[in-house]
Amino acid sequence: MSSLDLLSQGFAIALQPHNLFLCFVGVFWGTVVGVLPGLGPLAGLTLLLPLTFKLDANGAIIMLSGIFYGAMYGGSTTSILMRIPGEAASIVTCLDGYAMARQGRAGTALVVAAVGSFIGASVSIVGLMLFAPPLAELMVRIGPVEELALLLLTLMVVSFVSQSRLPKTAAMIFLGFLIASVGLDPVEAVARYTFGLIELTDGINFVAIAIGLFGISEILLTIERIATVQPIRPAFRDLLPRWSDLKASMPAIMRGTGIGFLFGLVPGPSGVLSTFTSYALEKRISGDPDSFGKGRIEGVAGPETANNATTGAAMIPLMVLGIPSIPATALLLSALIIHNVQPGTLMIQQHPEVFWGLIASMYIGNAMLLVLNLPLVGIFVNLLRIPYAYLAVLITVFCVIGVYTLRSTTFDIMVMLAFGAIGYALRKFEYDVAPLLLAVVLGDRIESAFRQSLIVTSGDYWRLATSSFVQAIAGALVLILAVRLVIRALGYRKHDLPPPE
Repeated sequence: MSSLDLLSQGFAIALQPHNLFLCFVGVFWGTVVGVLPGLGPLAGLTLLLPLTFKLDANGAIIMLSGIFYGAMYGGSTTSILMRIPGEAASIVTCLDGYAMARQGRAGTALVVAAVGSFIGASVSIVGLMLFAPPLAELMVRIGPVEELALLLLTLMVVSFVSQSRLPKTAAMIFLGFLIASVGLDPVEAVARYTFGLIELTDGINFVAIAIGLFGISEILLTIERIATVQPIRPAFRDLLPRWSDLKASMPAIMRGTGIGFLFGLVPGPSGVLSTFTSYALEKRISGDPDSFGKGRIEGVAGPETANNATTGAAMIPLMVLGIPSIPATALLLSALIIHNVQPGTLMIQQHPEVFWGLIASMYIGNAMLLVLNLPLVGIFVNLLRIPYAYLAVLITVFCVIGVYTLRSTTFDIMVMLAFGAIGYALRKFEYDVAPLLLAVVLGDRIESAFRQSLIVTSGDYWRLATSSFVQAIAGALVLILAVRLVIRALGYRKHDLPPPE
């Protein structure tokens, strides 16, 4: 059966009334969490993850993925109107987007950001549709040794591109492994590190960890830094961009699409890196680089397109390899596992309705977002006028309800609050907590793959070291080094981006 036939079946699933409604709920909520400071894709996903437990796998992944790419759209609104990034990947948009808003061109910036986001996301979905199935057929041939190599390479790449220094990132990965080891041994089913607590027999609740690290800690940090800022409110008639703006932005949109798609395939904070790389490239090839930061439309079009182009590309390693390339897809991985769908080499064969239904829903969801982010921009601006003290309380209540509904135990609430405090402290000391979350997600799989690899090699570590394991490590190191050199050549340093006002 051809890809077009499978895609048509996917549209038959995505266009079912309840799935359409779930897609709309996902993209609308994603836009809201992208707009509101203190929330982002991770927090938005974790808040609604418990609501998907009563849904089927199709509806759950359609809604959650809608939150994921919807937040990428919404993050540009506060960046342009308030110079406060709605989520981390929108930091670069603050530079020229807010400058355009102060010049009375907020509508133009919002329209170009929305159009670029739509184009970048649509092209990345086509890439997902074209590349994922043949790659899945190729990856069926891999064994436990190769799986171990891929999983370790994921963490290795994350350690190199993390926002914190290498020793701090290594510490986060080690802490994640320790947390993942709590509970039953995946091979022998022996309880480990439970300290006699029956609640820890199944391990520490992943959703409680995620909401604590990225929800509660983000609220605490945002309360510290947010100020009473009056957002610029563009009139609806100002949303029509000039032809010169569209003409100048289209090449940047095309370049941003390619950059975003490539970075989406690489584990780590690909959204942040792709937006900065796009911005640096536009500035480098511009005939007037000094004008960037003062209201250049290319400084909005390129990064916002790259930001959204990473979404479809990030789904490829998730669906084909079962490897979350960014923290948000780690939550999507957990949601699929909860619904008895194991992402990986056999997913497209065993659950084609989930895969193709997701692709079809992403086409529909991106069209919905294009409509939501233009006529309804006034509504989203009004959300920004709500005092954050009220929003923080409301978000915290949602966090508590979401965690409690998982297993109806107050122990998970205490875990969430504990990890909220831990995440707050770690981020205050400039530790990137994303590698910790990825290590928690991949910990059990890495341990199982390692022990299976030893069984295959009869406990011979030398055979393990001289297999494709070492070759993959060496190849990845060369690739990582090349990428880092290119990024440095464009002028990137980890902490060069100016903080929002």
